[in-house]
Amino acid sequence: MPLNIPNTLPAVDALRKENIFVMDTERAQSQEIRPLKIVILNLMPLKITTETDLIRLLSNSPLQIEIDFLRLKSHTSKNTPIEHMMAFYKNFDDIRKSNYDGMIITGAPVEQLEYEEVKYWKEVTGIFDWAHHHVTSTLYICWAAQAGLNHFYNIPKYPLPEKMFGVFEHKIYDKLNPIFRGFDDVFYVPHSRHTEIRREDILKVPELTLLSESETSGVYMVMARNGREFFITGHSEYSAGTLDTEYKRDVKKGLSIKMPVNYYRENNPANEPVVLWRSHANLLFTNWLNYFVYQETPYDLANIK
Repeated sequence: MPLNIPNTLPAVDALRKENIFVMDTERAQSQEIRPLKIVILNLMPLKITTETDLIRLLSNSPLQIEIDFLRLKSHTSKNTPIEHMMAFYKNFDDIRKSNYDGMIITGAPVEQLEYEEVKYWKEVTGIFDWAHHHVTSTLYICWAAQAGLNHFYNIPKYPLPEKMFGVFEHKIYDKLNPIFRGFDDVFYVPHSRHTEIRREDILKVPELTLLSESETSGVYMVMARNGREFFITGHSEYSAGTLDTEYKRDVKKGLSIKMPVNYYRENNPANEPVVLWRSHANLLFTNWLNYFVYQETPYDLANIK
């Protein structure tokens, strides 16, 4: 997919080394088409890593995409240089009057806090409300999925006895839904979280459709408003080494952490991970962009309601 992003964004060099086609702003402006406008609210601590992971998955369609990165006023990232944030991220006030074809809201390392205890809860729920009327389709990932389901539909989250950590099998409940086009009957997703949402709570809400879950890791994908919202509890966007980095970081800190399930070759952390989720992840993002963004969005973004 031709991605219209600043050519100085660190992800550009990293992805070109992977032979992923990334179009910079100068070249994109020479094409006489309207690009899809996608805004990414990046709540993850390692923002450059998350940018690269998401751009990698947004690169598998012939559609041209223009990406804006969004930051919060009420939170300053401690793990990303301020110069990077100033150069590549916008504040909500900068885009408040704009409309977007699609939006991605990432996870955040705050899941063990009650929602109201998160210092940026008021700001982030304000952005959720804004997206309802200014975005054609929004992907809520991990903590954002739990937060969005709670904010809009009063779905509670529950603490887990131990971290859900590893790569798990998932099944599909609606094989005809376009989000699953090309999926196998069983597919894999990485998870890394301390809390969960439960199927019985989802099934009580008529506006929600449970699309996929795992016998081990539970609810994975929930749809609302005919695909204007997808709530995804796992991390399909993770690169091969992300769980490895998390595991070894926590071991180094002396934390009580089990090895990620179904991840290392021969279940040995000295070995490389076995990537089981890459094809599913690419299909997920491509299908979302094609069927729920490109084919649903109006040509004139002012007509989004």
